[in-house]
Amino acid sequence: MPEGPELYLASLYVNKMCEGLVFSGAVEKSEVNKNPEVPFCCDAYCIKAQSRGKEVRLTLTPIKNDDHGKRKVTKHQSQQPMDVVFRFGMSGFFRFTSVDDLPKHAHLRFYTKESPPRVLSFEDTRRFGSWHPNGTWQKDRGPCVMFEYESFRENVLSNLSGKTFDKPICEALLNQKYFNGIGNYLRAEILFRLQIPPFVKARTVLEGLVLKDEDKNKVKKEITVLESTEKTRKKVVKVETPDILSLCHTVPLEVVQLGENGYAPAKGKYSVLQAWMQCYCVDGMNSLGDNNGRTVWFKGDPGPMVPKGAKSRKIMWKRQKDDHDYTDSKKAKKTRTDSTAKAKPVKKEENLKVKKENATSKTQNASKRQKTNTEKINAAPANENKPKTRGTRSSKVPPKTGTKTIKSQRVEEMIKTKRNSVACRKSATKGMPSALIQRPAVLCEFLYLVMLIILWILF
Repeated sequence: MPEGPELYLASLYVNKMCEGLVFSGAVEKSEVNKNPEVPFCCDAYCIKAQSRGKEVRLTLTPIKNDDHGKRKVTKHQSQQPMDVVFRFGMSGFFRFTSVDDLPKHAHLRFYTKESPPRVLSFEDTRRFGSWHPNGTWQKDRGPCVMFEYESFRENVLSNLSGKTFDKPICEALLNQKYFNGIGNYLRAEILFRLQIPPFVKARTVLEGLVLKDEDKNKVKKEITVLESTEKTRKKVVKVETPDILSLCHTVPLEVVQLGENGYAPAKGKYSVLQAWMQCYCVDGMNSLGDNNGRTVWFKGDPGPMVPKGAKSRKIMWKRQKDDHDYTDSKKAKKTRTDSTAKAKPVKKEENLKVKKENATSKTQNASKRQKTNTEKINAAPANENKPKTRGTRSSKVPPKTGTKTIKSQRVEEMIKTKRNSVACRKSATKGMPSALIQRPAVLCEFLYLVMLIILWILF
């Protein structure tokens, strides 16, 4: 989720891309988005951006073309400036592209007065972001932790008796009424640097920072000058030990410094931010869900106010690596490939053994087949001496099939169904020729004929 530093970088990006450009026409909204229309239409206007905590305000100002400071305006043209306040939600950001490269999820669009025109669009994939025409800074939000530090600190320490500070410190840090601009990853980094357990009551953490009487109107600066030498004319400074409120001011500014090279969230490159993080989604850190369902990252003891039934969450942020990454991970990959290469000859030997076993089994099967074929050939003359009775067979008898598979299936079925009548079959086949006994299919046919004759005699 974009937090205070990301929204400030977004405002810098808009001011940089829109500097010296003239926008024209109406502000377009996508049909899919449920946010309100922006009722602003002008032949020529400029855009400037400003951020405060987790909000960005775009000011649309009409440009006066006349020398006397007047501009000819039609009925539907906007004459007064308009402020549009944005809240980014989970995935909102600004992008400046050509019309042909307009993003799929560009839900609000501002067109330049060029040929061909370009577009400043508010892109939001998950559609949790919002905008408010003629809007102002939200009243429920406190001073910005980055650029209104003095009033931010006074606002927190003068309201410690509120119910918000009865909650764990990890939940109080996300309350935008007091900590405007702090989000999930910033709270994890702030608490980790001070080694404060996340589930400790917020009031107990902040009680020792109450302002003195002389500092109520103006908070002292963190860096104080102790002495200066005449020779070098360099100031010797001493930095006070940081507390949790001062880190709420300095840690977001560190993220801003990381993004000074440019605001380009569309590229999806967060490797610099991931390398800066010490706790949030870092291997070896613990994680639990707070009472609001947000994941808290920490190290060590979580504190006495852990929610009942809270379980660790193994949701990890996929680490992005640069192209020139010479870490131990690549070395480990190389060693794995070497080990697999060495193990290949062993697999080949095992495969040869299996092939030899298969060859021996094939030869044994072939010899068995030859024996069965010789037995069948020896039994063939006995069939020639037998009187032919197939001409007297009734039409109900199924024809004989010559395939070996069907014969084997019939033999298996006969064995399964007539296992209990083995003695009867032996007595019935005493006077039969040896050829009938050797061939089960012929034997079945003979018994079938005998049964038909008996039934014919009886009925």
